[in-house]
Amino acid sequence: MLLGLVGKPNTGKSTFFKAATLANVLIANYPFATIKPNHGMAYVRIDCIDSEFKVQCQPRTGYCIQHQRFVPVELMDVAGLVEGASEGKGLGNQFLDDLRQADCFIHIVDASGETDASGKPCSGGYNPVSDVKMLENELDLWYLGILKKVWKVFARTTEMQKENFAAAVAKQFSGLKVSEDDVKKVILKLKFNTEKPTLWTDEQLEKFANTLRHLTKPMIIAANKSDRKDAEENVKKLKQEYPELIIIPCSADSELALREASKAGIIEYLPGDSDFKIKKDLNEKQKKALEIIKKQVLDVYNSTGIQKILDTAVFSLLKYITVFPVENSHHLSDSKGNILPDCFLVPENTTAINFAFYVHTDIGKKFVRAIDAKTKQVIGKEHKLKNKDVIEIVT
Repeated sequence: MLLGLVGKPNTGKSTFFKAATLANVLIANYPFATIKPNHGMAYVRIDCIDSEFKVQCQPRTGYCIQHQRFVPVELMDVAGLVEGASEGKGLGNQFLDDLRQADCFIHIVDASGETDASGKPCSGGYNPVSDVKMLENELDLWYLGILKKVWKVFARTTEMQKENFAAAVAKQFSGLKVSEDDVKKVILKLKFNTEKPTLWTDEQLEKFANTLRHLTKPMIIAANKSDRKDAEENVKKLKQEYPELIIIPCSADSELALREASKAGIIEYLPGDSDFKIKKDLNEKQKKALEIIKKQVLDVYNSTGIQKILDTAVFSLLKYITVFPVENSHHLSDSKGNILPDCFLVPENTTAINFAFYVHTDIGKKFVRAIDAKTKQVIGKEHKLKNKDVIEIVT
């Protein structure tokens, strides 16, 4: 799974990336500080299933603290997007190419209104609603451009040769992880005539591209710098203008400060917590910084928002679930005796056989049955798995 951080330059994308991954990246107060995409490992947080079984898990990837399991997901921070990117302006072509494999977008918006349309610092008063409109439009134009590039020949060929329209469109968008089922859902929703695509109007093409983009590259809004002046009012404006989008206030600066303080052993803090515990004597500067974060961020929003955004993107936007595979359902272990070593993120409605192939191709090919470790019951290959299922696959 790949989550892409998008937005205009200088909104805090790199700070968000570093706060989520603790990777060493350049953070600077000027446009296009990020040129090449940064890749790192972030984590979604769940209540670990080990507490239900009264055991302590031993993760192979990620980590678990106080029965809070952190499951890895890949995060990518790309160059800032400006108006005209779909036509190559700024770093547009590179930006869009870097985003092809993203499963969803996290749009980092400067909720304080302290950066203008180009990403340059300003004294405030800029309306971030304009940034969402700009980015939505550029992404739609990106999809439309891919469609229009071959549309005349494509529409005539599928019409004359009676080709599978959905399959043909999916092939054209295959580099963007668009499936035939995705295209079918769009066709069903719009009810366009796919037997005569040559008769489609420009408006229909635009609507088709827009609907396909929203389905295959869903987006969540991270209203960053939410602790700054005017941020609260700007977040209200965003929610009023885009009631259909998930908009979550956050402070990447605060999360980064807490993560680094925790790493240094100064405080006890888990990403997503609403508070922290001081472990060492602090100097006045440290005390003041932590007091500000507590008062202006944690007490107001109940967290810095960074973990909430990652969790919401994976579980609400993409609708993934967690499943724990084990080799011994009685001991909840692998062949080496490690307790609940793996936790996989899979789409909802994943079946037992789908999951077997997801774990390993050979396991899928040799699948005989599966066992639900909670109920000890045998389940068939078409059984749909539920969130936090623990499954033994018998081959």
